[in-house]
Amino acid sequence: MTEQPSISLNDGRSMPQIGLGTYQIPDEDTAGVVQAAIDAGYRAVDTAAIYGNEAGTGAGVRARDETIFVTSKLWRDDFGYDAALKGFEKSFDRLGLDWVDLYLLHWPFVEETRFVETWKALVRLREEGRVKSIGVSNFTMDHLERIIHDTGVVPAVNQIELHPSFQQVELRAYHDENHIVTTSWSPLGQGAALADPAITAIAAKHGKTPAQVVLRWHIEAGLTVIPKTTNPARLAENFAIFDFALDADDERAIAALDRRDGRIGPDPTTFAG
Repeated sequence: MTEQPSISLNDGRSMPQIGLGTYQIPDEDTAGVVQAAIDAGYRAVDTAAIYGNEAGTGAGVRARDETIFVTSKLWRDDFGYDAALKGFEKSFDRLGLDWVDLYLLHWPFVEETRFVETWKALVRLREEGRVKSIGVSNFTMDHLERIIHDTGVVPAVNQIELHPSFQQVELRAYHDENHIVTTSWSPLGQGAALADPAITAIAAKHGKTPAQVVLRWHIEAGLTVIPKTTNPARLAENFAIFDFALDADDERAIAALDRRDGRIGPDPTTFAG
């Protein structure tokens, strides 16, 4: 089994570079998918309260005697200091595990005025040892500046939409400057990247699939990545990316795919939840 590298976090811990994303996997199917991913070598899994599959995620982890890095996220319904503490407890109970490695604010939510006090609740959860690391998801530089300025606590992770058509170069540079790990969601651009001629040409050159090329690009960029699939063969394919490397020509070709209008998911500056 190939061991994947890990990324150091600003709180002294680390996380595996590749994990299983569980968005839109029904709860009743999630345990089996998580078990298959662990069997394929994955050592990280990503869920969220709004996904409705924290119970299945926890069941899948418990079914395997392995140390798995578990991430979950707090939804808008539980924003606010006291509400966030209770929201975490609900997620913790649904997971049914003795630990949560990383807990994130899922979105800043446009017109939401409570994300700073909600962040303070996550800081408390970390200080009390209820969660090991804390971070955010879909935060812009302005959102990050606000919580860092108001609390003095820098998130360990910001999980954002990131793929070859939407590479978020400026935000990633800010993350690097502030020692925030970038996690890419929709790393394959919901499949759009896999048909791009530049990607297919690189795949043919290396004898790899387009998905493997794109995921390898994320890894070599120092990102963490959470591709989602329920197909056991694809689980294995997505993990088999540690036996080749992209060259400078490959990197230039992928860099040229970036577009300002490449976003597929919601815009954090307008998304209301």
